Amino acid sequence: MCGVVGIISTHKPVAGELYDSLIHLQHRGQDAAGIMTYDQRFHVKKGTGLIRDIFDEQNMARLQGNIGIGHTRYPTVGGFSVEEAQPVMTHVPYGIAMAHNGNLVNYSELVHEVSSQDHRHINSSVDVEVVLHIFAHALDHPNLDISELPFFDQICSAVETVFDRVSGAYSVIGAIMKKGMIVFRDPHGIRPLTKGIRKNEDGTTDHIFASETTMFYALGFEPDGNVSPGEVIFIDEVGRVHKRTLRNEQFTPCVFEYVYFSRPDSIQNEISVYRSRLRMGQNLAKKWKEQYPDITPDIIIPAPSTANTAALSFANELGVRFSEGLYKNPFIGRTFIMPGQEMRKKSIRYKLVPQEFEIRDKDVLIVDDSIVRGNTSKEIVRMVREFGAKKIYFVSACPPVKFPCFYGVDMPTRGELTAAQRSIDEIKEYMGVDILMYQEIDSLAEAVTRKGEHNIDRLCMACLDGQYITGDVDAKKMDSLEKKRNMERSYLQ
Repeated sequence: MCGVVGIISTHKPVAGELYDSLIHLQHRGQDAAGIMTYDQRFHVKKGTGLIRDIFDEQNMARLQGNIGIGHTRYPTVGGFSVEEAQPVMTHVPYGIAMAHNGNLVNYSELVHEVSSQDHRHINSSVDVEVVLHIFAHALDHPNLDISELPFFDQICSAVETVFDRVSGAYSVIGAIMKKGMIVFRDPHGIRPLTKGIRKNEDGTTDHIFASETTMFYALGFEPDGNVSPGEVIFIDEVGRVHKRTLRNEQFTPCVFEYVYFSRPDSIQNEISVYRSRLRMGQNLAKKWKEQYPDITPDIIIPAPSTANTAALSFANELGVRFSEGLYKNPFIGRTFIMPGQEMRKKSIRYKLVPQEFEIRDKDVLIVDDSIVRGNTSKEIVRMVREFGAKKIYFVSACPPVKFPCFYGVDMPTRGELTAAQRSIDEIKEYMGVDILMYQEIDSLAEAVTRKGEHNIDRLCMACLDGQYITGDVDAKKMDSLEKKRNMERSYLQ
């Protein structure tokens, strides 16, 4: 899971707005970031850490040009060094830069193919570089029957090659030197990619593409829908828009965008993330009333802050007081996307502090967005217990996470997923709670899709139900991908 943004303007530099956009996408990745712009050449600045620590006045001044791409990284493959930061570039043909949000299922096979068949050098372990080289090679070696066609047709042919060869989730933003900006989304639309427009006084239009709509209002852009699954969009340097849908597969966006990753003010696939989380809490409360009609907690608190919205509607449905019983230090990052279990466990006590007056001598119900590894949830329960709660009930707005995600969420091995190793009763005992209750899969899907003018066929819930929508993840493939990820982590330790 990463944050990606691209801006193309007909009349002004974009570096400052790319920086502001990455600040709005910081919650999607904290490990590394980069900005690329171009005028007569590519200008690039990358670094590790937070946006504010990477970019300063001096290096921002070098990022000249009216076209650019920004990226903030949360790694699911590869290392944590600056060499793995995006955007990535190649000089043949034209000069092309790319960044993406996603994860490739057949990355290892593609690395071998690109090196041995296409004779292109892979310089990092970041998977978008494979996409870049497949696209660039196809653009540089067009079929004879399309080489004389308009440039957009050549782009479409190259993206078709990507769709033919690449399996997984990828929402890609690229820039082609002296040509313009290219954007495309995998045929299933697993990872999000929104678009916006800004009308200028001179009649021209600026375009933005991003993982979320969070920066649109601040920068003066109006939402303009989404890049469709299997769609390619090319905007040339004078602002002409060319677009075409190349594939029509089942539209299956990731459910975890609504559960956890997206900011609540985002609109994803024409669905309000905030409203979907309200409905998650509502559905979860209905299940509570059915299963525990005689048990009413004294207070309901969220595990801040992604669960705040679901906890609010849960409390309203039960008629129980909602309280911020856990204070969150806003200067600690998101623990879910921190590398390593020990780092997550250590940071949770720095991040959250229980408010004793809200907790002591009460039956406390904690609402969390999900339980993935279980360590964070266990630490929260321990803290609330230490501050004097009589009983602790714990409910999850997401069903049990039982399977690894190979499409861009850091759930890489079954051994790390508590629900893959334990029954609900065993998780309850492990966490030390009096009641543990999960959302049902159907209730989660209903909460997300109930409202909004979307055209979602079904949500990607592979981490919950084991249905991998690309159709190429079997037991053997899963073992191979898990082994690769464990080897990478061992190397980095």
